[in-house]
Amino acid sequence: MISQLSASALKGKKNLLAFSAGVDSTALFFLLLEKNINFDIAIVDYNLRKQSKEEVSYANTLALKYAKKIYHKSVTLEISALERNAREQRYTFFQEIIEQNCYDNLLTAHQLNDRLEWFLMQLSRGSGIVEMVAMSEIEKRDSFTLIRPLLSTSKDELKEYLEKNSLKFFIDESNEDTKFTRNYFRHNFATELIKNNSNAIKKSFSYLEEDIDDLIEKVNLSNTLNLYKFKTPKTLRSLRFYVDKILKENDILLSSAQRDVINFDIEIVLSGKFVVAITKDITWIAPYIKVKMDKKFKEKCRTAKIPKKIRPYLFANNL
Repeated sequence: MISQLSASALKGKKNLLAFSAGVDSTALFFLLLEKNINFDIAIVDYNLRKQSKEEVSYANTLALKYAKKIYHKSVTLEISALERNAREQRYTFFQEIIEQNCYDNLLTAHQLNDRLEWFLMQLSRGSGIVEMVAMSEIEKRDSFTLIRPLLSTSKDELKEYLEKNSLKFFIDESNEDTKFTRNYFRHNFATELIKNNSNAIKKSFSYLEEDIDDLIEKVNLSNTLNLYKFKTPKTLRSLRFYVDKILKENDILLSSAQRDVINFDIEIVLSGKFVVAITKDITWIAPYIKVKMDKKFKEKCRTAKIPKKIRPYLFANNL
């Protein structure tokens, strides 16, 4: 079930598994043990369900039994934009662990159903092929590599594996609530599609990934202290791909409307957090800050044709 590509990337590395005690992450936990891949676990309790305490307890039991380090965080979420807030809290926590403990890889238990659900959600929002197939098996981030070893395995296969081996797991009852967008697509479309067309869907995603490789221009991306620079691609499709990818790595998920705003020769602030400045030659992306700059520095930036909203970040970081 763990692909050979992922297994090779994980062997001999320091790995952190995002754990929830559900079907997917529990299956991945035991599959990693079978492959003799070293890893530790991290779990977030959102305090939304009584059962979450049992899940954390189970995670601690597994960590103790199999000699794994465990990182646990308890958070309280704002009810508005619950899914987005949960994701931001989760990945901020993982990032902190990785940086403080020098992990090479972050493992998530996304599987084939998740991939199809995302595809259908993006399809319904008028997205392009790149956005629809954005979930890939291995993604390089600034300080770690994100690996999804189960991306070609269906949820039914994982559940069957757990039940066959009498392995305990939890079912999150909130996954049945179709008021959440992902659950709506899961219960109304994705589950039945996977059930009857699993192998064909795997093959389709493989072909789509090949198509994306042909579609997107390659650029040399530089990153210094979260200041990103690359030669502006010739096509708008490629430009939006890289902007979207960089912001996603910084936990900013662009809406379709925000993505459509990205164009040649613009300078904008997205989500109040990052500046995207696109010139004919260079695309700049940096955290958005305001700071008073001296005249000499301003003049240097003007001469070098550095976009105005990028300059404060350069000044503050002595770049």
